[in-house]
Amino acid sequence: MRRFFDHQLLVRVLTTLTIILGVNYMVWRWLFSVNWSNAWISVPLVLVETYSLIDCFLFGVTMWRLRERPAPPAPPEGLSVDVFITTYNEPIDLVMTTALAASRIRYPHNTWILDDGGRPAVQQAAEKAGIGYITRSSEWENRPRHAKAGNLNNALAATHGQFLLILDADQIPEPEILDRLLGHFNNEKVALVQTPQWFYNVNDTDILGSQAPLFYGPIQQGKDGWNAAFFCGSNALIRREALMQVGITWYVHGVRTTVGQTLKGGDRIIARARAEHAATGQHVTRALEDVRLAVRTARKELREDRPVGAVTYNFQRKVDAAAQTIVTADLKSIHADLDEIQQLTGLTSPTEALITRDVVERLARRDWSPMAAIGPVRRMIRALDVDRADEAIPVMPMATNSVTEDMATCMRLHSHGWESVYHHEILAKGLAPEDLKTMITQRLRWAQGTMQVFLRENPLLQKGLSAGQRLMYFSTMWSYLSGFAAVVYLVAPILFLCFGVLPVAAFSLDFFARLIPFLVVNQLLFFVAARGRKTWRGQQYSLALFPVWIKACTTAAANVLFGRSLGFAVTPKTRQDGGPPWFLIRPQLIAIAALIVAAVTGLVRMLIGVGAPAGTLVNVAWVAYDLVILSVIIRAALYKGFTPTDDRDENNEI
Repeated sequence: MRRFFDHQLLVRVLTTLTIILGVNYMVWRWLFSVNWSNAWISVPLVLVETYSLIDCFLFGVTMWRLRERPAPPAPPEGLSVDVFITTYNEPIDLVMTTALAASRIRYPHNTWILDDGGRPAVQQAAEKAGIGYITRSSEWENRPRHAKAGNLNNALAATHGQFLLILDADQIPEPEILDRLLGHFNNEKVALVQTPQWFYNVNDTDILGSQAPLFYGPIQQGKDGWNAAFFCGSNALIRREALMQVGITWYVHGVRTTVGQTLKGGDRIIARARAEHAATGQHVTRALEDVRLAVRTARKELREDRPVGAVTYNFQRKVDAAAQTIVTADLKSIHADLDEIQQLTGLTSPTEALITRDVVERLARRDWSPMAAIGPVRRMIRALDVDRADEAIPVMPMATNSVTEDMATCMRLHSHGWESVYHHEILAKGLAPEDLKTMITQRLRWAQGTMQVFLRENPLLQKGLSAGQRLMYFSTMWSYLSGFAAVVYLVAPILFLCFGVLPVAAFSLDFFARLIPFLVVNQLLFFVAARGRKTWRGQQYSLALFPVWIKACTTAAANVLFGRSLGFAVTPKTRQDGGPPWFLIRPQLIAIAALIVAAVTGLVRMLIGVGAPAGTLVNVAWVAYDLVILSVIIRAALYKGFTPTDDRDENNEI
């Protein structure tokens, strides 16, 4: 315990020093070293340096309250647990291996295969093994499916367990997993317990950066200290009560938002109807005015937090009354026309007049029924759908606003006062991507989902979250903006070495005296926080995947702002055939070539007396570092898949 507190103290000291030195450097950069004559590159450079300082600050805040939890108590008997194994198109043998392992979990439970592919062969295999099988019902046809979130929501509606253990199709659980995790729920405020995702098909080199020891370690432990440990989509145990509470709350929120947006356009709809039907009579004008007042009353009641069901019911009654006013007036007009026809034709009754061809043609020449004036309002009423008929299930406990349901769901749990736990023990082992294409597909989906949540439910603006929780969620979202920063970091030395464009006023002693201590202490913070874990691969990919991060940000923004589809790409569980996918890393290859050319050009220019030697050497060193970082992407493209070795650690310690 004392070692932990000594380590925590050292982390806090290094965090403080990092922030002090970083602020000192950035203040000097902004005030004294921006080369305003080349502002088109010098300003972007100082901006991305500021971005990096904020990133360091957020990492330091995460590490400030790093939490190492003791083992939980033994779970009580009699709890009901459903084990969910989500699958779509994974090989049946793989799914059944996980399902059979789940059926052998020691604590009493029910095991379910959630087959989003609806495959009869999977159903037969599950039934043969005595394992539950759930797939989508007919209610989902021609309605949004919401990918994995929809699959889980469908299963939630079909089961009743108090707790849900969620596993991906490849994540094979240990028999003791429930015995190790259920004790955390003795705290009735705990909604979620997340464990690490660990992969048994990864060599020590981990060339695709799958194990993420920094995230499934210090970062999750740091977030846990702020009660913000994330749900990561698999290897997690969740309290059903918490999910259902959040689902119902967000159902109401969603309905209220939809009703509010629909009513917001009411004045425009009514104004158009009045203009189009101005000549139909005073009764139509009065009815539309009544509807306009009903719209404004409903919007006022929504702002006052009146029950949305009562608001829509009252609004619909008022529109119905307005429609009846129009119908009554219209019927009187029709009767008057029929009486006139009766007198002209000499028929004995208006009813007889209705059956003659001449009379029908005469009535057909009348102005269109004034009921058309209220047609758009009728359509607006149908849009006020509190039953969410457009969805297969009205209440969706798992968030459906993102291609990754985990972060949004967890943030909603936290905003409702629930707590989460990060349990730092490997209790399930899965399959990592074995080729670059699959890895990029996976990382892109993660980043897109995170940015969707950022744009739709910005944690800095969410009610119910503590300041620490806001920062913990924001820090993960903020990190995916690094793709744009990477472009500037790559371009700046190229411009200097090739064209002599200086992005800083001078590479002076002041520059080095401020930058170098900041970089050294910052790297020391990473080293100490990691406690010997291998974090270099993660640092490489944070830069090397810059095109993926940029694509994630732009496509997520297009989806949220303009409704463009993202789709949902299931991560393949087997290696994809084909040679090295060079086309996938074309931007990185271009960057590598440009950096090499820049280094050679810069050195030649220095040797012939063009350019400052200090600036050239600094930028060549900068280029060399970038090349070392980017080299991982070439090795990843050449990676031929997993080869078992005997030197991997097979125990459950990380």
